[in-house]
Amino acid sequence: MTEKYTEPIIDIDHVSKQYTLGAIGGTTLREELQRKMAKIRHREDPTKKIGQRSVTTGEKFWALKNVSFQVKKGEALGIIGHNGAGKSTLLKLLCRVTAPTEGSIGYNGRIASMLEVGTGFHPELTGRENVYMNGAILGMTRKEISEKMDEIVEFSEVGQFIDTPVKRYSSGMYVKLAFSVAAHLDADIMIMDEVLAVGDMKFQQKCLKKMREAANEEGKTVLYVSHNMNTIRQLCDRCIVLNKGQVAFDGDVEEAIETYLGLAGSLDCHYIYDEKFHTNSKSTGQIILQGLDIIGKKEARFKQEEHIHAVLKVHSNIDADKIKLRFEINYQDGTIAGTAFSDNDLSFTAGESSMLSLDMNFRGLAAGKYRMDLVLYTYDKLGAEFYVDGVYPGFMFEIDEDITEKNQLIWNHQYWGHVRFADVKIH
Repeated sequence: MTEKYTEPIIDIDHVSKQYTLGAIGGTTLREELQRKMAKIRHREDPTKKIGQRSVTTGEKFWALKNVSFQVKKGEALGIIGHNGAGKSTLLKLLCRVTAPTEGSIGYNGRIASMLEVGTGFHPELTGRENVYMNGAILGMTRKEISEKMDEIVEFSEVGQFIDTPVKRYSSGMYVKLAFSVAAHLDADIMIMDEVLAVGDMKFQQKCLKKMREAANEEGKTVLYVSHNMNTIRQLCDRCIVLNKGQVAFDGDVEEAIETYLGLAGSLDCHYIYDEKFHTNSKSTGQIILQGLDIIGKKEARFKQEEHIHAVLKVHSNIDADKIKLRFEINYQDGTIAGTAFSDNDLSFTAGESSMLSLDMNFRGLAAGKYRMDLVLYTYDKLGAEFYVDGVYPGFMFEIDEDITEKNQLIWNHQYWGHVRFADVKIH
């Protein structure tokens, strides 16, 4: 295994990037001319978006503001954040697609970047021809590409179609070939921006394994942007959270994910299910989940063996029976931890509100933060499920680690999952 060095291979020092909205240079020359001509003729601006009253011009926008951090050789760094947080802008600065408005970026190595699927690919050229062209764009010599051609083709899994024009490729084949070229470049730094989202699950795992090997065995530095927290967990040993163009967190992967999800302070015990809770609901409005109160708690934090007592308010506009309630439990990153079901059917009377007493126990859930989605549904005579109503989330809760003298283990979700089974007895 290649030893990881302590000196930084990337040094980002107080970097900021500013854009001017609506100014010349923000769009194409043709659009600017169309805008000017429409203004002279007192006509509507043909370049503005549907529903937009006027085009904002001259306003300054900071995509990044005062960002500073270092990346060491052999490190796998994840960069996460909500849409518009500045992730792609940061990668474009690192790849020298654009220059920072303020600050400086220092490098100590060769960069291989993949910011968009099939960047540099020409649709009329074959896969093989595009490998040579794309490799040249990434800085490889023709000799280097020829020596690695067989490896690139084998890894990409498009060998049968390598001499076919890429305009006939699917988006998945595009990303496979493009990633394969970038992965086999003799670079010190690999920069990837959500490129694995297009490939199938098997190929995603193959790419993650390749990037892990690049970092751990070859000493390459990996910077990876993704909205998939599981891939961040699998690949990265450090993570940065961007929020509104600034670094909100820099450090441990699990802590970064928790910061990104922003669950701190959301462990409420009283919920009124207004429209925002029904955003993903396909409710007919016949039976409506209205609210929930967790009994005897100031915040929804529980021990691993503790029972949860709650009251669920439901209003029905129809007479109904054989209604069931489902509890969908998700870990804080969105991965499914498990599902629980009501042990009996529910009945409702038209025009009345019901107060349902819930007694839940989530023995087996590992320590961590979870969200509970509540779903009402029913079945027809043929066993087909019909959705009635749902709230997302029904409530948020946290399971505390129960550390005793007998068990001092701190649970690691990244490797062990979200469910903790009973100990196996050995005789």
